Amino acid sequence: MKIGEVVEHLGISADTLRYYEKIHLLPRVSRNSSGIRLYGKKDLSRLRFIKRAQRMGFKLEEIASLLSFRENPQQAKPRVRALAGQKLAEIEDHLAELTTLRNELQLLCNLCGADPDGCPILDQFESD
Repeated sequence: MKIGEVVEHLGISADTLRYYEKIHLLPRVSRNSSGIRLYGKKDLSRLRFIKRAQRMGFKLEEIASLLSFRENPQQAKPRVRALAGQKLAEIEDHLAELTTLRNELQLLCNLCGADPDGCPILDQFESD
């Protein structure tokens, strides 16, 4: 596939594809005689892996580690599990923060409807 086809197929920008190649997240892509990048099945599989890992909250450097672990998954399993466990803990912390923010905002919205004179939401933003 040419770069435009990959962009359309996977929803990744051409700049992102070039960047992944530049930082070695994606191995150097083969090119035709005109210098046009040609992506094969292995490249597409790798790109899908990267996208999925990003959706799960992994940073590019963590994804690079995960990709290297794919070479020998049985030996890497404890390290993959540790990295995934760390990511899970980060997500759970973030969820706790979001829950607190949701509850606070919900309370402020309720107070705002009950206060005819002021705006508790704006007052709260001013006080912090």
